[in-house]
Amino acid sequence: MSGLKQRDRELDRELLIGCRRGDRRSWRRLLDRYERLVFSIPLSYGLSREDAADIAQLTFTIFLQSADGLREDSNLKGWLATVARRHTWRAMGKRSREMVRKDEDLAEHAAVLLGEREDGFSLWEVSDWLRSGLERVSVPCRKLLFALYLDASQPSYAEVSEKLGVPVGSIGPTRARCLKKLRDVLEAESA
Repeated sequence: MSGLKQRDRELDRELLIGCRRGDRRSWRRLLDRYERLVFSIPLSYGLSREDAADIAQLTFTIFLQSADGLREDSNLKGWLATVARRHTWRAMGKRSREMVRKDEDLAEHAAVLLGEREDGFSLWEVSDWLRSGLERVSVPCRKLLFALYLDASQPSYAEVSEKLGVPVGSIGPTRARCLKKLRDVLEAESA
């Protein structure tokens, strides 16, 4: 182990022992050392600063609850990053489920969107408008949006990841960007 890694491990050990004892100085040093790392993880997945702050708070709360059970030679950086990443994924999954509900609400209220016209022609117009918009976004966006919203098999994120060759963690943020691109295209077309 290099001298720097050894020193990092020793400092982590000191911080862990101090936090276990309830030493405020050790706690402050731990936060100074790892708060930016923990905060950056949700941001790197496309979550808001508010979500990142919530996840950071949760991560450090879990650390305090788990400190007595951690080995003294634990890699705190890796441990904290893993906890933050897992809670980021949970937040993304929750947001994804909420977005699906919003999309379902839109579909259920198509009559309102169509100006109270429920005839087949109006539905065809909207379908054609969406198809036209999908044709004008990039191929990767089109494939992702099709897989998430139009594929009859309703694949999971893991299946979409495998099918498109993209990391599971990038699907949510990419989906949000692609939906924005589609919305921009559709709004420009409607103007």
